Amino acid sequence: MRVRIFQMMLSKANMDNRQGRMGGHFFLFFIVIIMTPMLLSGCSHFTEGYQTKSTFQEANNLFNQGSYKASLNMYEQISEKYPTTSDRVLFEMGIIYAYPKNEQKDYQKSLECFQRIIKDYPGSEYRQNSETMIFNINNVAIKDKKIASQQTQIETLRQEVKGKENEIAVLQKKIEALEQKVFAYAIQKGSADKILIEKQARRLMLISKGEVLKTYKIALGGNPIGPKERQGDNKTPEGIYSIDARNKDSRYHLSLHISYPNERDRKRAKELGVSPGGDIMIHGIKNGFSWVGDSHSEVDWTKGCIAVTDDEIEEISKLVPNGTIVEIRP
Repeated sequence: MRVRIFQMMLSKANMDNRQGRMGGHFFLFFIVIIMTPMLLSGCSHFTEGYQTKSTFQEANNLFNQGSYKASLNMYEQISEKYPTTSDRVLFEMGIIYAYPKNEQKDYQKSLECFQRIIKDYPGSEYRQNSETMIFNINNVAIKDKKIASQQTQIETLRQEVKGKENEIAVLQKKIEALEQKVFAYAIQKGSADKILIEKQARRLMLISKGEVLKTYKIALGGNPIGPKERQGDNKTPEGIYSIDARNKDSRYHLSLHISYPNERDRKRAKELGVSPGGDIMIHGIKNGFSWVGDSHSEVDWTKGCIAVTDDEIEEISKLVPNGTIVEIRP
């Protein structure tokens, strides 16, 4: 009974496959997943007695429990005890060897089972289905090899990328070492002659004779777009200024005062009828929060000042005497 049902469903699947709606790999998956429960359970075509059916049922139960090796062993015993059922046994074993959930699945052994049916049992009702299984297993094996080859290529590329990342890391360390040498040389020479601040890039650069000595990440005022216009607008100024004072007792570890407002800033504020504000500084992190470190620059948190870490403001302070030009660009 189930052989007839299997043949009917297999015929329909073959028709779909020829029409291009089912690839080889999915076709095998269809057979194994959908057909196997039908093959390994249900009504039987055998005419042997109750003991034979009972033994097959036991092998089938082992399969349903996921005990594939034990099920295969049981089928081998059935073949020895009931030789007339050998073609059926071989077919059942071929299905188990190819079953996707079987972690020890072996396509070669599955093929051998179906090939033995064709060779040793030419009149078996399983012959045609065995030929179909051989065709689809071969297709799956080819695709599996292709997938394995692609996975190997992917792994090779991953290793190459990892190698490049290591090279980049080494080069980055060399760059940092060179920057430190340049910076140390600058310290020996005395000082920077300009501070360049680029608001959009959130970057502060110390410059000496046109050369960048060092670059720092910064945080700006909470309303960073556009120049400062009035007191309390939380904007960072834009224009040319200078360091005109410093405060070692600042609430922000250490601060360098910028000569804001300049004449242009005062004129704009007067036209707007507002106070231009003041107290714009380059400073460290607020006292008590130095543990924040570099992560402070992830958010614009000042009231219009330019913020760096505590260690960085210490470093900058040593290199920029009062009178150093500060250019702040949009």
